[in-house]
Amino acid sequence: MKKLLIVVDFQNDFIDGALGFPKALTLVDPINAKIKEYLENNDDVIYTLDTHSDDYLNTCEGYNLPITHCIDNSFGHKINAKCDYSDKAIKVFKKPTFPSLELAKFLENTNYDYVELCGLVSNICVLSNAVMVKAALPNAKIVIDSKLTSSFDVELEQKAFDVLRGLHIEIL
Repeated sequence: MKKLLIVVDFQNDFIDGALGFPKALTLVDPINAKIKEYLENNDDVIYTLDTHSDDYLNTCEGYNLPITHCIDNSFGHKINAKCDYSDKAIKVFKKPTFPSLELAKFLENTNYDYVELCGLVSNICVLSNAVMVKAALPNAKIVIDSKLTSSFDVELEQKAFDVLRGLHIEIL
């Protein structure tokens, strides 16, 4: 079985930076363990990075979420140091918005049987990238472990999980 782990936006600004929240800190060790597990099994790992420029506040997202974050090459943009195995990843996708179209285009030319997503934020970037994976790999088993993702809003997270289940994405 060909397996892939997608680590979504596990960046400093979402953990303890500009948009950080307490539960995000609790994910560092479990996500680190999950990445190590995939790498030790010679399975593939991909990272997505929320990536903005200095004009973020003048973008559509910036108007709706006026908190500057994940500015390219800033400390907040970097992957959490304990979980940064990007040198061993097969790809790292910088994305200017919630889902990565580049990720979906890349995946549609692969033959993964099993894709697991983890990272932040469950009801925004994890959800939107899971949908992109489903579009690119409609017959793959797609899984999100609820212990490896989180949101600042528990109610929205549960609604997102319900939507994902409806799209045949398994929530563990």
